[in-house]
Amino acid sequence: MQFLQKIISELLENHQDISELDIVLPGKRPMVFIKRILQEKQYQGLLPNFVTIDELIAELSENVEIKGIALWLFSFRIYNKIDSSEDFSGFLKWFPTLQKDWDDMMKFSDDDQKILLWMLDEERIKNWGENLGDDDNPRKRNLNFWRKMNEFLPLLKSELRKENLATSGMLYQEAFSKIENFAKQTNRQFVFCGFNALSRVEEQLVRQLLQWNKAETYFQADQYYIDDERQESGKFLRETLKWKEFNDSRDFKWIENQFNQPKNIKTYEVSGNIVQAKFLPEILKKIPKKELSETALVLLDENLLPAVLDSLNVVESVNITMGFPLKNLSFSNAIKKLFYLQKQQEKKSSSYYYADVLPILEELPNDEKDSEVIRNFVATIEERNIVYISKSLLQELLRNLSYFQLLQKPESSQQFLDLLIKFCYELKFKELDDIQYENIALFENVFKIIKNQLLPYQIDVKIETLEVLINQLVNSESIDFVGEPLAGFQIMGLLETRLLNFKNVILLSVNEGKLPLGNTQNTYIPFDVRKNFGLNTFLENDSIYAYHFYRLIQNSENVHLLYNALSSGVNTGEKSRFITQLEMESSHKIEHIIIENSSEPIAQELMKIDKNDEVMRLLNEWKNRVSPSHLVTYLYNPIDFYLNNLLKTRETNEIEEELSQRNYGNLVHYALQFLHEPIKGKILSVNDLEDLLQQTDSAIDFAIEKLKHQQEFYERGMNYIHKEIAKRVVRNIVEYDLELVKNGSALEILDLEKEINCDFFLDENQNNKISFYGFIDRIDRLDGITRVIDYKTAKPKKLTVNLGKNKEEKLPELFFNDDYKQALQLSIYKYCIKNVLNINPDHIETAIWSFAEVNNGPQKLNFIDIEDSEVEDSIRNLIFEILNPEIPFEEKEKVSW
Repeated sequence: MQFLQKIISELLENHQDISELDIVLPGKRPMVFIKRILQEKQYQGLLPNFVTIDELIAELSENVEIKGIALWLFSFRIYNKIDSSEDFSGFLKWFPTLQKDWDDMMKFSDDDQKILLWMLDEERIKNWGENLGDDDNPRKRNLNFWRKMNEFLPLLKSELRKENLATSGMLYQEAFSKIENFAKQTNRQFVFCGFNALSRVEEQLVRQLLQWNKAETYFQADQYYIDDERQESGKFLRETLKWKEFNDSRDFKWIENQFNQPKNIKTYEVSGNIVQAKFLPEILKKIPKKELSETALVLLDENLLPAVLDSLNVVESVNITMGFPLKNLSFSNAIKKLFYLQKQQEKKSSSYYYADVLPILEELPNDEKDSEVIRNFVATIEERNIVYISKSLLQELLRNLSYFQLLQKPESSQQFLDLLIKFCYELKFKELDDIQYENIALFENVFKIIKNQLLPYQIDVKIETLEVLINQLVNSESIDFVGEPLAGFQIMGLLETRLLNFKNVILLSVNEGKLPLGNTQNTYIPFDVRKNFGLNTFLENDSIYAYHFYRLIQNSENVHLLYNALSSGVNTGEKSRFITQLEMESSHKIEHIIIENSSEPIAQELMKIDKNDEVMRLLNEWKNRVSPSHLVTYLYNPIDFYLNNLLKTRETNEIEEELSQRNYGNLVHYALQFLHEPIKGKILSVNDLEDLLQQTDSAIDFAIEKLKHQQEFYERGMNYIHKEIAKRVVRNIVEYDLELVKNGSALEILDLEKEINCDFFLDENQNNKISFYGFIDRIDRLDGITRVIDYKTAKPKKLTVNLGKNKEEKLPELFFNDDYKQALQLSIYKYCIKNVLNINPDHIETAIWSFAEVNNGPQKLNFIDIEDSEVEDSIRNLIFEILNPEIPFEEKEKVSW
């Protein structure tokens, strides 16, 4: 029989009217199940009074609890009387942790002042006989801290009492002093159900009521962990068994023997967090549909909830006890990034970093008007490669954005809160899905709460502090799911399983660090001090988790324990110690299953495009305008040629935080164009070139402007280095030309960025042709020789072509090898220049001037024992292959070294 059913059966048997009972529970969820049990037993009287243990303690204390932001603000006002030098931001760095410690002192010890004095004395002992030095000395800081706390916390308690307010710990402390009288005088009858680890105050309350016969207790224990002293899961119940209140006239109820009953327990070693959720349907397929309402899925990591919901298409009815964390939704992420942008503005208000702005615009809900503004904004900063956006430019590009004010630095945090409230209010009238609406409505409420709580205190709050306050509320908020709690497949957290039993149990993320949490306490009180005064340490917390784990599975028949075996971030990939305990200590035979990532691997087949009629039509169009770079692209990868040059696809612009190789080349190109354009068409003198050397800075500035880049882009880091290198390359090219002229050479720059257009015939009858086009970086004449120069950022490669004895074999397919792509490009330039300008081929040189080896000057193309006509035939062979309908475009495998 289930635990709650046993309790209700006994209560109905022993009490004529259970409406007079106060049933005290660890949480509220079991109330729904108790009501169903009463309905099934056809109980027709009034319902008993349901109350949680916390509500009962608060009732005894007769105070109003204050917590969260309200407590922080109240406490800061009191702390200012002790130390007025610290602002609210600094106060929040330590007070929330201290406050939890203080509550623990009052809940678990008889006198919090004793612990405060102990901490002060301990710091005094550490510093005894030492020269404390200045205030920055860590030991002196600790001593001063506890000296202040011994003054501050008693004063805070006194001030709270004056207002009839209390922290959680104070409620317990106030209640403790009233327990004895309450137990004597109350006429109520209490039933305590399913408790395990009781605080000092809770234990005293239960025992006093038992002594006056005004309480009954029902514990859910099992012989397996009660009888075994080593079992941490039975730690607290073994101590409860020793109470003098349990004697011959009052039994301890109940110690069952369910854990050692036959069970089907399986552990799953899973490769990845999401894979756990993806494998879930495989487990559910083996559970009969009629048993799904007796099945619980326990998530030890709440972040898995979205993936789990995506995988549950095999389940018709699902009830989700846990809410969806507000902090994990897209609007929450946008608000978080908005605050980060504002904090950056406090540090540097002159400009905006593009990567701080774009994610906000992308994640906030936008109507069509705002979307159009954002598209234009993105297009502009990508085109101009704007990494740091000036205030004036942001105003120019985004002034029509409906929430533009949120991106600007506010005059005060109060004004920013008002803007956020107004923004959320207006958003709710736009087209939103239900989750977005709930997300925004909850944030609006959070902003209003903070505004109302800040108003009475008149505290100057920084944006960073405001963010802390908002996170405090947001982290505790969740969007609740609406469902039928008594039917269907149950999804819950571990604490929601208290008092409930299920036939089938599935736990995800049963990893060390998730179950139990381990030594993760955030506290200022050392382990030995906590132990000495009876405060919970991480060991007690581990015991609490152990009890919940073993209690959940003791009444179940089928248990599935999944853990992530991959190490990633804080996850060590280590299974929980509780799994190891089951394997080594329990009588059950555990089946261990290894689950690999079930995703199908991405197909690695290389792309292949057959040349059908449509492709051939595109090729015929392409023949009318062929760039040498098209042929180079084909050599590199035929699929890239098909995509880029036939389908005209282009990669989207991306903002470069560091200057790319392509734009570095453009920077030098444009600078040289700036210098050489005024001296084009004349025989250069030494003075001409020396004048150019004085203009290199202006040339680089011209190039930056032509690239539409900001000067600020080149003011720091690697981009500054790239700019200086580009400047040196430009100077070196001018200096190289200067040396030629000084040595008596006649140098004349004929043209720059020369556009070429020429026909190239594929047959002897000149009926089949293609049309080459392109731009030659520089054409000059040196001592009567016309030089066609192509600038490259890469080093020259294979510019001397000597096929030797294998000439006849290799020449036809010479340009099928991308090692000769530079030679191919220069050969086409030579062909076009020779035919367009009618220059004697013997008076033409083609060359690569590499920026990587700039001092070597132009490296000329040199064919040994190969005629121009033979080179042209090799070009034709490559073009014939591209146009051949029988040869498909096949992707080349790119090898990474």
